Amino acid sequence: MKIPLFTWIFLIPFLTIFSGVNVVLVSGQCRDQRPLLELKNSLTFDNSASTKLVNWNSTPNCCEWPGIACDDGGSGRVISLDLSFEGINGGLDHSSGLFSLQFLQNLNLSVNSFNTPLPASFANLTDLISLNLSNAGFIGQIPNDISKLTKLVSLDLSTNYFLGGPALKLEKPNLATLVQNLAQLEELILDGVNISAQGSDWCKALSSSLPNLKVLSMSNCFLSGPLDASLTELRSLSIFRLSSNNLSAPVPEFLANYSKLTSLELSSCQLNGIFPQTVFQIPTLEILDLSYQQTPSGFFSGVPSESLSSDPPAQ
Repeated sequence: MKIPLFTWIFLIPFLTIFSGVNVVLVSGQCRDQRPLLELKNSLTFDNSASTKLVNWNSTPNCCEWPGIACDDGGSGRVISLDLSFEGINGGLDHSSGLFSLQFLQNLNLSVNSFNTPLPASFANLTDLISLNLSNAGFIGQIPNDISKLTKLVSLDLSTNYFLGGPALKLEKPNLATLVQNLAQLEELILDGVNISAQGSDWCKALSSSLPNLKVLSMSNCFLSGPLDASLTELRSLSIFRLSSNNLSAPVPEFLANYSKLTSLELSSCQLNGIFPQTVFQIPTLEILDLSYQQTPSGFFSGVPSESLSSDPPAQ
């Protein structure tokens, strides 16, 4: 005799108590529907812009909802949530259902307008590997609680600063406090975040805490120079962006030691002195942006003219 599903669900606690049977839920069936719907109901979003939230609850299994991915092992737990470009214009508070998604590994809330401080409750999501809050509209001080996300490999809190308006800042806690426990981090993207730190401070904060860093992007962060030699500890660095910071210092020779560097972007940094020719000899380098320096004509003294040409070498 075939027993209806709802009857099995009703019998689960009794089977467990009286017969010691281990009951396993149907593989792939979403177990996080309630917090997801709580999240949706707490948000204000533009129905005409939304392609994900507007279609939630379209099927019984929330693992099939747009923007959601569940564990491949069949646990039914949501491990990835992408709500980017959803036209969200309401706040996100500490009681949101989002922070009940304890198994979440990837979270993308980019390009929205939350217009609220960054909730400290992000620290509840201790399994996060990737957190993308770029241009999400969060404002004010970045809470120290973000430093508790020790499994993070990628962190993006960047803002398109040219759009104006309030942005995120790192004062108390500062950059050193934010990254102190993030040793697994490979990508740190903080463009437009107001850090306002001296060269030796922010350089040593990064080099002492982020040994695996491959991508460092901190354009327009109100950073000062000079670049400290401690940065040589970042041996895996591939992308290095510091554009639109008032470094007011020479480009150090040690940048040539980044053997994996593919992109070096130092535009509008008020660089001075003589640019080291050895940087042009990095075999992996593909992008070099030194524009808008307002430097004396001797900045490229000693650099072969063919190194400055954008044309391919003659065959």
